[in-house]
Amino acid sequence: MPTLALVGGTHIHTPNFVKALAEAPDVTVAYVYDDDADTATRRQEVCGGRVVESIEPILADDAVDAVVVCSETSKHLAYVEAIAGAGKHLFVEKPLGMGAADAAQMARLIEEAGVIFQTGFFMRSQPEVRFVRELVQAGTLGKINRVRASNCHAGAIGGWFDTEWRWMADVERAGCGAFGDLGAHVLDVMLWIMEGDAVERCTGVIGSAIDKYGCDEFGEGLIRFASGAAGVLAGGWVDHANPNRFEISGTKGHASLGADGLRITCPDLEGADGQGAFEVPQKPWPHAFVLFLDAMRGKDVSLVTAKEAAYRNAVMEAIYTGAANGTWVPPAV
Repeated sequence: MPTLALVGGTHIHTPNFVKALAEAPDVTVAYVYDDDADTATRRQEVCGGRVVESIEPILADDAVDAVVVCSETSKHLAYVEAIAGAGKHLFVEKPLGMGAADAAQMARLIEEAGVIFQTGFFMRSQPEVRFVRELVQAGTLGKINRVRASNCHAGAIGGWFDTEWRWMADVERAGCGAFGDLGAHVLDVMLWIMEGDAVERCTGVIGSAIDKYGCDEFGEGLIRFASGAAGVLAGGWVDHANPNRFEISGTKGHASLGADGLRITCPDLEGADGQGAFEVPQKPWPHAFVLFLDAMRGKDVSLVTAKEAAYRNAVMEAIYTGAANGTWVPPAV
């Protein structure tokens, strides 16, 4: 029975995580900590455990197997350094770092500690995404020439961050605005599907539409892979609809994932005539957070590595830098 602690309760997904912890019959929450005592108490009321005034009791308690970090991104480095140093497994909400440098430092600390790591890139759990990845990795779609991914909602228009989540629109605490927040998920999917094809250089267009929070509200990133393939990713808080989430084209086939399901046109794949939704053989994986809990239970599950999480930070930083300077920028790896 794994014993966990929660450090930081400010991320927008924290309510879902503490609910999952409360409902897991074989998981014990020993401690809850946040800089704000009221926040810690509200999370503790759901998942249990004891509210503490610092992370020191958590670090010192050998009974604590793992720590869930859902704080502001600007606090991740200090928490990860202490928690990994104490030899405890880590779930850290995305993004791992404020940028490439601190994310790389955290990845090194996690790998050196030899602890289990996971972050909140939940889109890998979609069976359609995993099936397309298998097609690409097997060469079924041929040489990939372009890949597009989009993750947008109307959060700024709807005032979603006028609440306790306001810090997520503060670049000094979150490390990014809308493009980095939502674009990180589809960037992860894109790089995971294209695994083995390194990012060569990046640029983008990032801006604001209604200036609701003083941070970027939308963006399009452009990636050139080492193979020559083009990657385009969108993220934003000013979209009323997001019907086409993913598209990939190769010399032997094409796949697109949207509101009407997964459509594949590929002569070498039975049933892939592009005329209707393609039924994939995979089953959905649990959410990324539940996969972490499964890893704590000793199950063999697929997790995002710390090195992968840091690489996403590096690519995202390169897109922001390229957009700001009007240049192409290689990721700092």
